[in-house]
Amino acid sequence: MDASRNQPNVLWLQVWGLAGVQGAITLTWLIYNLYLPQLLVQFGFAKELAAGLLIIENALAIAMEPLMGGISDRIKHSLGSRFPLISVGVILSSALFIAIPAVVVFRNLFDGIRWVLLLLMVGWALAMAVFRSPAISLLGKYARPAELPLAASLLTLAAGIIGAFKPIANQFVLGMGPIFSFAIGTFVLLGAAAILRRFDPPEIPQQDNTLPVVPSPSLSLLSPLLLILGTGAGVAWGSRFLMDAMPKMLKNQWQNADIPWLMFAISLFLAFAALPAGALAVKLGNQRAMLIGIGATIPLLLLMVLIPNWFIVAVTILGALAFFALIVNGVVPFALSLVPTERSGLGVGFYFGGIGLGSSLFGILFPQLASMTAVASGIWGAIAFLVAAICIAASGKLRSVPEAVEA
Repeated sequence: MDASRNQPNVLWLQVWGLAGVQGAITLTWLIYNLYLPQLLVQFGFAKELAAGLLIIENALAIAMEPLMGGISDRIKHSLGSRFPLISVGVILSSALFIAIPAVVVFRNLFDGIRWVLLLLMVGWALAMAVFRSPAISLLGKYARPAELPLAASLLTLAAGIIGAFKPIANQFVLGMGPIFSFAIGTFVLLGAAAILRRFDPPEIPQQDNTLPVVPSPSLSLLSPLLLILGTGAGVAWGSRFLMDAMPKMLKNQWQNADIPWLMFAISLFLAFAALPAGALAVKLGNQRAMLIGIGATIPLLLLMVLIPNWFIVAVTILGALAFFALIVNGVVPFALSLVPTERSGLGVGFYFGGIGLGSSLFGILFPQLASMTAVASGIWGAIAFLVAAICIAASGKLRSVPEAVEA
């Protein structure tokens, strides 16, 4: 175990720093997604190319996230810290992020510059994958195993608050212009990473160049890693369908409602619901809490779309959000709990790889999500959550590694 046994259950200062990095990651992706169609059109590409580009970037993340997480495990073992890789990833992604709008200024420089824009966009997405898994895996170092869901709630809160502004911030962010918007995202990411590095406690590197062998009933980590991958994909699909069904049902029941502001309020509720969800998961156990969350979210989701009554819709939305918080807040602690300490980066990488897998397949199989009925979204969402529940339940048969989450 790297940290002293006398350390507090949660290193809150470091967790807040990590939450800042999570919030910065969410902010940069929000800015990128808002400007992506606009920039493509300015350079003569079809607006529809944006969806295809996101599919490609998510597909690349399937391999990149586990790869970078695994490399960070090696670096951490030999150098005593994951920050060399995290720093390289943050600097590279920041440089590419600010280069994207810079190309707009020089778009008349030469004829082939439009292809430079595409390369920068894909390169930036790959650079973000370089440091995300290594950075988020630090959560296991900042909290003891039993307290991980509570510590993770701050990361969920930070990402949720930033992400909540997406429905209402479109015109405001686009109105600032790409240079200013991308510059804000760049400086926030660099600043958050610098603050986290400042407060990260020092570590002592191992003396040998090989990873220690952790006793395990299996010959490899294949089974837990595949369960983590399946859980990430299932939660990614379920989340997309849930958040698609909600505004459609709200629009059906309240024709004159301001849906963007309602979704802003719903997203804020979900973000702050992570705090009690984390505390409850500490008491119940994270995997049990996630299964309870899925077990309640599925029937509430189906009730919401199958019984179009205003009271049922309102109650089921609030209930589904409360239980859904148990799911989204528990996924990173779940990934950390299934792998040994020295493989925490790989475990988190497979979780983000699962999200990439789910997102890329989602874009291919459901390209016209907006035209899908709320009932169809609800049914598909229930199926996706069921897949995640099967993976989580199956993980209970794997022998736990008590110190496996203090990366």
